[in-house]
Amino acid sequence: MKVKEILVSKEQIAKRVKELADELNVAFADKDPIILSVLKGSFIFTSDLVRYLNFPFELDFIRASSYGNDTKSSGKVKISGLDINIKDRDIILIDDILDTGYTLKALINELKKLRVNSITTVVIVNKPSRRKVDLIADYVGFDVPNEFLVGYGMDYQDRDRNLPYIAAVDIDK
Repeated sequence: MKVKEILVSKEQIAKRVKELADELNVAFADKDPIILSVLKGSFIFTSDLVRYLNFPFELDFIRASSYGNDTKSSGKVKISGLDINIKDRDIILIDDILDTGYTLKALINELKKLRVNSITTVVIVNKPSRRKVDLIADYVGFDVPNEFLVGYGMDYQDRDRNLPYIAAVDIDK
């Protein structure tokens, strides 16, 4: 695997995360939501984002996967985790990437079955050209081209999550 291009720099990420937090601080100023961070990809984004939030919230993690160790989404989503009662609560669902939309849509559908009050979606990157389901995130960090991405929590075969930027990679090299 070889980095082809850095699409979003460390500095751009830091600036946009703060902007997203500012927007969420307004939207949730008088609420007490539960933040659900989708593992593994969104853990860095979530960690950076929550440091700027100034409203009360609970935090939990949920696992959802449609990739495994491959580069193509299977369209089948596995969901696990969720250790707290979310019934009648406002949910902020944080994920690293909105790609085909299968994973986020499946998560939203499962959360709705648990009778939540509302679901607000936040993603650091959005690939609108890859969308297979009708879904738009409520808050988006960056729109990116149809490239395989690593860095800032995103990985290729569980590697390169620690890169401080978001990069397009050539996985054949």
